[in-house]
Amino acid sequence: MTVSVTPTMIKELRERTGVGMGKCKEALEEAKGDMELAIANLRKAGMATAVKKEGREAKEGMIATAQSGNTVAIVEINSETDFVAKNDRFKEFLNNIAMEAAKTNPPSLDAFLQQKYSKEPSLTVDQYRATMVQSIGENIQIRRLKTLHKNATHSVGVYSHLGGKIVTAVEIGGSGDEETLARDIAMHTAAASPEFLSPEKVPQDIIAREKDIVKGQIQGKPANIVDKIVEGKINAYYDANCLIRQKFIRDDSITISDLVTKRGKEINKPLVVIDFLRWGVGQ
Repeated sequence: MTVSVTPTMIKELRERTGVGMGKCKEALEEAKGDMELAIANLRKAGMATAVKKEGREAKEGMIATAQSGNTVAIVEINSETDFVAKNDRFKEFLNNIAMEAAKTNPPSLDAFLQQKYSKEPSLTVDQYRATMVQSIGENIQIRRLKTLHKNATHSVGVYSHLGGKIVTAVEIGGSGDEETLARDIAMHTAAASPEFLSPEKVPQDIIAREKDIVKGQIQGKPANIVDKIVEGKINAYYDANCLIRQKFIRDDSITISDLVTKRGKEINKPLVVIDFLRWGVGQ
C-alpha cells in the first residue's frame, strides 16, 4: 500500500528532528510514512540528535492537583485556546474537578465522567463539563486524571511548573515523612524530563532500536569494539532517560538513586523511588 507523505507529516518530522524539509521528505518517503522509522533512519545517518517526542502543535489547557485526606489527584483539562485556559472560570472548573477526583478517588477517567458531581448531584461530572462548554463557548475536555496515595510508608511530592503547563509527581516508598525529598525529585523531573524510572523499565524494543542505531553509526569496526561502544551508548541512554540514573539538577555529583540512598541512611530507613509522572499539557 502506497502511503502519501503530506506537508503536515514533513512539518512534524522537521519540528521533531531539526532536519531540513527536503531530507525530512526523503526520510518519510523511504520509511513509507512511518514517522518513528524515519526518525530512526535520520539518527542512523547522523542527521538527527535531540529528537522531540511531539511536534509543537498541542492542545491548550492546564493541569491541576488537589489533595483530600491521603489522596492526591492530578487532572489535565484541555481547551481550544490559551486565552480560555487563563480564564478565571476555566481555572475554577479545573480546580473543582481536581478536588472532586481527590475526594472520590475514581478507578478511571470514564468512571469519573459518569459519576455524580458532589456539588450539583443532579449532574454527572461530564454534564458539569458540558455546562462549562455552553458557558465559556469553547470545547473543553477532561483529558486525563491520576490519583496517588500517601500512607505511613509512602510519600508523594508534587510540583507544578509554568503555571500548570507541566506537572510532575514522585512517589517514594519506605517512609511517610519524605514529602520534601519527593517534591525535590519532582522538581528535578520537570527539568530533566526522564522517560523511564529505571533501566529495567525501558521496553526491550526501545533498547533494540537504540542498539541498531548505534551499530548503524559505527559500521566497519571490529565486533569486540562495536560491542563495547554499543554497551557504552546504552548506558549513556539510561543515564539520560532513566530517572534514578540521572544526575540531580541541584548537585550533579550525585544521581537520583544516590540522593535517595543518602537520605535513607540519614533517617535509618531504606528508601526507594517507586514511581513518577511528568505531564505536559497536550503531550
